[in-house]
Amino acid sequence: MFWKNMKNEPRQVLNSTLWLSVIVFGLLGSARGLDEGMIAGTTSQASFEHQFNLKDPTKTANQQANELSNITAMVQIGSVGGALIAMFVQDRIGRIRCLQEMIILWTVGVIIEVTSYSQGQLLAGRFVAGLGIGQSVVVGPTYLAEVAPKNVRGLCTCIFSGSVYLGVMLEYFANYSTTLHMSPNSRIQWVLPTAVQFIFAGLLFIGSFFIKESPRWLMKIGKDELAVETLSKIRHLPVDDLYVQGEIVDVREQIEREKQALSGTSILSLLKELVSTKANRYRLFLGIMVQLLGQWSGANAVTVYSPKFFSMLGIPSKTDQMMYTAVLGVIKFTSAICCALFLIDTIGRRRSLYTGICLQFVSMLYLGIYLAIVPATVGVDRSPSQKKAGGAAIAAIYLSGCGWALGWNSIQYLINAEIYTVRHRSLASGIIMVFHFANQYGNSKALPFMRSGITDHGSMFFFAGVLLLGLAWSWFFLPEVSGRSLESIDEMFSLPWYQIGRRGHKLVPETGTVIQIQEEEEKKGGVIHVENC
Repeated sequence: MFWKNMKNEPRQVLNSTLWLSVIVFGLLGSARGLDEGMIAGTTSQASFEHQFNLKDPTKTANQQANELSNITAMVQIGSVGGALIAMFVQDRIGRIRCLQEMIILWTVGVIIEVTSYSQGQLLAGRFVAGLGIGQSVVVGPTYLAEVAPKNVRGLCTCIFSGSVYLGVMLEYFANYSTTLHMSPNSRIQWVLPTAVQFIFAGLLFIGSFFIKESPRWLMKIGKDELAVETLSKIRHLPVDDLYVQGEIVDVREQIEREKQALSGTSILSLLKELVSTKANRYRLFLGIMVQLLGQWSGANAVTVYSPKFFSMLGIPSKTDQMMYTAVLGVIKFTSAICCALFLIDTIGRRRSLYTGICLQFVSMLYLGIYLAIVPATVGVDRSPSQKKAGGAAIAAIYLSGCGWALGWNSIQYLINAEIYTVRHRSLASGIIMVFHFANQYGNSKALPFMRSGITDHGSMFFFAGVLLLGLAWSWFFLPEVSGRSLESIDEMFSLPWYQIGRRGHKLVPETGTVIQIQEEEEKKGGVIHVENC
């Protein structure tokens, strides 16, 4: 458990100031989750289908699939722009101001959505909301990785990924409730779940005025004095404490090394640096492959189209589909929290990912086999054995949700926030998140056509193949960075590329100013000026 890793850390660093910052930026992940959960349910509600003419009998199946995928995926298109905005904005105005700006955009988009009576206005609202949501996955993990103590960095960043499924779960239940209790002829049936996003946006906006800016960003822009004071407040330690001074020295040394080795501060020069050095190219390779393999593992398809998945497994009632979908949300959220508390900082990033991928692979393989034997045909009675196998298929969907929350979903934000230097973190995170949403858009857009093209079972086998490839790739290429300072991770990427993933954590021991000071004090028999756990 994470607190076992904190035995050599000052007790004061786990405090109310830190946790408030973690809660505000961690819950930012709910922006994406709320939208995914909302659209998964509302697009299956009769009121929504009638409002936006999604079941027009004069349209072909392909036309209906195209309209559905456009509505579902429009937030991803906006999110590509949002990630680009965050890439430029968060280094200029700071992490907190970027948070406030993205909440405003997100809120405006949702207002446009809930007042929509036509597909055009709905698409416009979802695009604007995407401009805000896309920024959340850049600024949230970046801030959390920068302010969290190294031994709970995984926990703090995984709160962000876990809150994605808090949002998904709440929206699943909101859709289930309105489907169960409201008339399918009423607009309120789909408007109410959509409006849930206002609650989170308001709470996060208010909370943003009570948290501290990232000390690493302050130091990057030359506000060293303010950075030291801010870090002291976040850690609840005096400015002259060894722990605070050690962190400041490590960050300052990294920034100075970057300034000496690299010149220029324009976006083009930073981009050139990202692709011109072996270490940075390897970092980009990791970020891109994590997004590519994760987004095409099938989990996003299950999240966004979950009621339709349960429909093809033999659940005809819309109310029952929403109920099973709500249970899926609970499982994903619970799995994400368990991963954050008990796995990611304890057994490490790699083992958590292996566990998640294996669970997903078994699930997708079973779903593929089941759907190949028992096609998804509405209104056809199934034999007792087929019904039992169908129950196992529903369990497989739940297992895949658990695997995704433990594996790719946790890693995709955490690794992206950890592996880049201070100088390149915003630009690189923005690039990777653009790739993230581009793949998410492609996946959301493609699934309705995959189902009609390579069939339902063919789609599941495709996802299983991607998962198998992801397991092999992560075993060879992905380094273990659990428990390391952001500055020491930088040293790992100086190794030859073929050693970084398999042996990097063994060849490069954890070093840092705090550790060196503590070791020297212990050798001298001195007392360190902090109270240890």
